[in-house]
Amino acid sequence: MPSSRAWVPPAPYDLARTLRVLRRGRGDPSCRQEPDGTWWRCSRTPDGPVTLRISDRPDPVAGRLITGTAWGPGTGWVLEQLPALLGADDEPDAFRPRHRVVAAAHRKHGGLRLARTGLVMESLVPSVLEQRITTGSAHYAWRRLLHRYGEQPPGPAPEGMRIPPSAAAWRMVPSWEWHRAGVDRSRAAVILRACSYAPRLEEAAVMELPEATARLRLIPGIGPWTAAETLQRTLGAADALTLGDLHLPVQITYALTGARGGTDEQMLQLLEPYAGQRHRAARLILLGGRLPNRRAHRVPHSRIAHL
Repeated sequence: MPSSRAWVPPAPYDLARTLRVLRRGRGDPSCRQEPDGTWWRCSRTPDGPVTLRISDRPDPVAGRLITGTAWGPGTGWVLEQLPALLGADDEPDAFRPRHRVVAAAHRKHGGLRLARTGLVMESLVPSVLEQRITTGSAHYAWRRLLHRYGEQPPGPAPEGMRIPPSAAAWRMVPSWEWHRAGVDRSRAAVILRACSYAPRLEEAAVMELPEATARLRLIPGIGPWTAAETLQRTLGAADALTLGDLHLPVQITYALTGARGGTDEQMLQLLEPYAGQRHRAARLILLGGRLPNRRAHRVPHSRIAHL
């Protein structure tokens, strides 16, 4: 039988902006947004698989209610974590805009909260898949691998949704299936190494950001880019700024100064006034709309199955 939990969001609150970062493309088999605004998530919790439906509706008493309904062995765990997932642990009031562009985005998107999943491997595997290739190619690999090796979710999840594989199941994926999904040997090796230490990596979900980053980076192949992309979602870490990205420093530098060709060093200098909140500042800048044309990725695609 399903169980439910309701949460009264603060005002303003933007459910779609808060959860969209958890979805790996529109066809993500583990996270889906319906046209009516309902969200579905299929996760593997410490207590087992779970299907979570998140709905947003008006309420005559509270004004607005976000309701999570869950099915499966992980129901108790995911409902306990529901407020954190929706951004209840986030502290956006601590943020102070220092630039006109950031202030405008902050006013327009004041409902943004940083979601906290409390799950490391769920975010780590797709983040590794996104290393050094186009986003579209990484999303294709994630879809293909989940459709083939993911688990049928409990409850009334929409057709085609899947629970991400366990660490043990990821380790059983044959080398040729990684290849057919467009995942080269080096990225597959990083995922397999991480799966060998999955219980220790999951401990990072209750650590502070510096300790959690250090724990993830003990795995060869997990650098600052992958650690930040993972912990932004796992911890809802407001200061987990992505370094080593092809586009982000160019976008941040252009938005704040109008100069093109920004570097990580320039981005760090520009975001220094936001110490402790640099990831939030970057999110707001990207939402602000004053961005340069994106450069073509060094690797046009990663469809290597025909090779």
